[in-house]
Parts: sequence; structure tokens; C-alpha cells
Amino acid sequence: MEKLDYQNKVILAPMVRIGTLPTRLLALKYGADIVYTEEIIDRKLLTTKRVENKVLRTVDYVCSDSTVVFRTHPSEKSRLVFQIGTANAHIALQAAKKIENDVAAIDVNMGCPKEFSLKGGMGAALLKKPETIKQILTTLVQGLSVPVTCKIRLQPEMKDNISLVKMIESTGVSALGIHGRLTEERPRHPNRNDTIKSLAQLLSIPVIANGGSKEILNHEDIAKFKEATGASSVMIARAAEWNTSIFRKQGILPVKDVVKEYLKIAIEMDNDFPNTKYCILNLMHVNMDQKEGLDTQVAKCIQEISEIWGLQDFYDSVLLDRKSRQETVDHFLGIKKRKTEDGKPLIEMPMRFIKKDYPTGISPKQMVYMWTVKHEKDKAVFETAERSEDRCYKSIMKLDGAKYTASFWEKSKQLAEQAAAIVGLTVLGEEDGRKTDVTSPNDDIAEAWSRHFRSSDIDVTYSHKDMKKRMTLSDSSNGVYIDNDSFKVDRNEGDQDSTCVDSVYPSLGS
Repeated sequence: MEKLDYQNKVILAPMVRIGTLPTRLLALKYGADIVYTEEIIDRKLLTTKRVENKVLRTVDYVCSDSTVVFRTHPSEKSRLVFQIGTANAHIALQAAKKIENDVAAIDVNMGCPKEFSLKGGMGAALLKKPETIKQILTTLVQGLSVPVTCKIRLQPEMKDNISLVKMIESTGVSALGIHGRLTEERPRHPNRNDTIKSLAQLLSIPVIANGGSKEILNHEDIAKFKEATGASSVMIARAAEWNTSIFRKQGILPVKDVVKEYLKIAIEMDNDFPNTKYCILNLMHVNMDQKEGLDTQVAKCIQEISEIWGLQDFYDSVLLDRKSRQETVDHFLGIKKRKTEDGKPLIEMPMRFIKKDYPTGISPKQMVYMWTVKHEKDKAVFETAERSEDRCYKSIMKLDGAKYTASFWEKSKQLAEQAAAIVGLTVLGEEDGRKTDVTSPNDDIAEAWSRHFRSSDIDVTYSHKDMKKRMTLSDSSNGVYIDNDSFKVDRNEGDQDSTCVDSVYPSLGS
């Protein structure tokens, strides 16, 4: 892959919560030359696992609780810049090395004025620590195979700006992004285009001008901003956040058309619902009083938003196609059955407990208790382990001679235990108490259990730990693949990662 060229480019700027995959792909579709990710903190990236998502055909960086920290599609790789938040050269290099083969370049955020960034010594806080800047950039340039850049804000004194940009250039970075405002200034303040121009004239590396969204109302204004700043390239933030078609040479499109195109990509890429809603509302910021804007504000799921924007048929077709690909990739959708050391069967499913889907006062654990009373069984026992490095939880429910667990590590003990209860109720064929009008990713898993694991004779090829085993499953094993790998949970140990089953990360739908 050729190294990224920063000359004469129009670029989607890094924006928190905006610069996720759907916005990046839409910007590229409309004509952006380069797209930046939102800032992702180095330590956060290091807690993730790289997963090739064969269903979505994406690469995902996923936390142990299945949260997708970063998702990228191969179509953007050659034009994608990953922006990292850091205050430490060593940690920054570790994180950047983890991601460098999936992106075209790495950018270091040295301009974010938000409090969370400043408190961590990152973003604009680095402007007061030139030696740290030099160490971070030099370490990355020397340690990576992809170009390294950084993005800064201006300082009050011109001599400090000159000293800083000259030092940054000396580290070997491929380009420098400059936002023409001070750390304490906000969009209502004028962008200091003349200062950017003066600094650009001093440097031999490309300068990317940022901060001109108030001046950029259409595509023609991009060239005017470039000329005013004397920059090599232009980086657009808010103007693209409010109408991503700003990148179209043919002219800007109506916002409603842009929302529909954004939503189609978000559905196809299985983008997180809160983020999808957030991005749509930002696109609608001056049109919020229109019916679609008002309805989107109160929407509770991606399906509702699809209906609001007339994309219900599109949404349904994407889900059907995704489900078909999911079953091709993993016939059993991540369902597993094992025997533990004590000989008891342990059934694992990639299920989650989503509290808002349940009526007040009703939970899967309560439904399990009601089942034990009805059938005169002993109460369920939950053995829950805490993993020390991230304080996430995984629980096994022991009930009537069997054990049940969910695949994911959860952020609380309650979530882990409720998820284990859902797995048990699914196997027992019982309702888990969820509201009747709520759909859930768990439905596909429950359907797979019912369809594949209760038939009388299923002939399957199952691949596990690089060993293919062929067998006929019968009623004697409840139609479930049985693996004798142990699954230990010691009540006295906090970190169970080394003894627990490998996590399963399927795409579970919207």
C-alpha cells in the first residue's frame, strides 16, 4: 500500500462520536480524500482484541464485554487515519503497533480542549509539554511502518507557535494539522487563518488547516479556506457533521437525503444504536423541528429509526442477509456445550441482559426462581468470577444438575448473573420475563438453540481449537456438541481469564 499523501486533500476531521465507521464511509462516498477516526485512547485500545468479523466483513477491536471500540472496513483502509489519544510515548507505540496494519496512518491528538482529555494530560494539555510531544512523535515515527502526524491548536504567543511547529517538523512527521483557535476558544470565536498561513510558510511538510466550518457553507468554500490559510490541505469537522455531502464537488445535498444514506450504511455496518441516533440528530441539528427529527429523538432502537426514515424494507433485507451469513460462518451462532471437571454439562450462549427490555420488578433471575418453585427444585446457585485487569464479571448458574453461562464478560456482577439466567431459561424453554413487544439479539440465539440443538439426529462438522471433529448428535446429548475442556470457577479467585472458555464474538444484529 502506498504511503498516504497529504498534499491537496480534503479531509474528514477527527470528531468524538461522529467519526465512527458510517460517517467515514459516507464522507468517502461523497468525495473526501482522507478520513480520520474519532480519538481513541491508547490504553483503551490495548484492552481490546482484534476480531475479523466475517459476517460484516469488517475488522473489529472488541473489549471483553463485547463493546466494539473501533470498527473498520477494508474499503477505507488506504485513506484511513487512526487518531490516538496519549500522554506516554511507550504506551502510544504499543497501541499504534496494534492497529497499524489496519490503517493508512496514525495521528496524535494534541489539540482536544475537552476536560476529560486535559485531565489525562492528553490533547491540548500536551501543548505545554513540548518535550513530551517530541518524545511521543519521535518514538512513533521510528517505530511504525505507516506515516505519523499530529493535530494541534494555537498558543497565544506567536513565538511559542513557531518553536512548537518547527520542533514537530524535526521529529519526522509526515504532516501537521493546525486548528486555528486557542485551547480555551470555541467555534463562536473566529479562526486564526492568518496565523495558520504564517506557520505553513515556515514548514516544508504539508500543513492541514482546520477550524473553518463557519466559513465553509458549500464545496466551493473549501478552496477559499485553503487559500486563506495557505495550507496544503483542508480538514472539515462541523460542516461535515451537519451535512456530510459538503465533500461533493457536484454540490451539497438536502439533509434528509444525507440522513438516509448515512442510515443505510449504519444498518449495513451494524453500527451501535446510540451512536447512530446521535449522528443523525447532529445531521438534523437545524431541522430538528421537522417530524423526522422529532420522531428520531424519541426512537428506542434502530428498527424504529428505519421506519421513521422509510427504510423498513431495507432494514429487514439487511438483517435477513446478515442472518444468512451468520449461519454460514457459525452454524450454531456461538452456542456451545461442555463438560466441567465434575462431569456436569455447561451450556454457553452469546446472550446479554438489557435491563430496559424488562418490566419493573421482573428479571430473568426472578423467572428462574419462579421455575424452581413451580417444579419443586432447589434454588439456582450463581458462581460469579471477577477478572482483575478490567473488573468485568462472568457468572455460571447451577440449576437442576446443569450449568449455564453467557459468553461475554460483563461490567457488573448483576449483568453477568442475569445473562446466565437467560441462557438457562432458554434451554428450559421458559420465558425470561422480557417485554413482549421488544425484539432482542438473544432471539436469534434462542431460535438457533431450538432449531439445531433439539432435533433428534444432527450430523455436523464442528471446528474447535484447530481440530475438526465429525460426529452424530443424538437425543442422549440433547443434540449439543460436548467438549470435555474444563471450565473452572473458583469463588476465591478474582481473575478467571486463564481458566474460562474462549469468548465468542458473533455479530448479533442491531
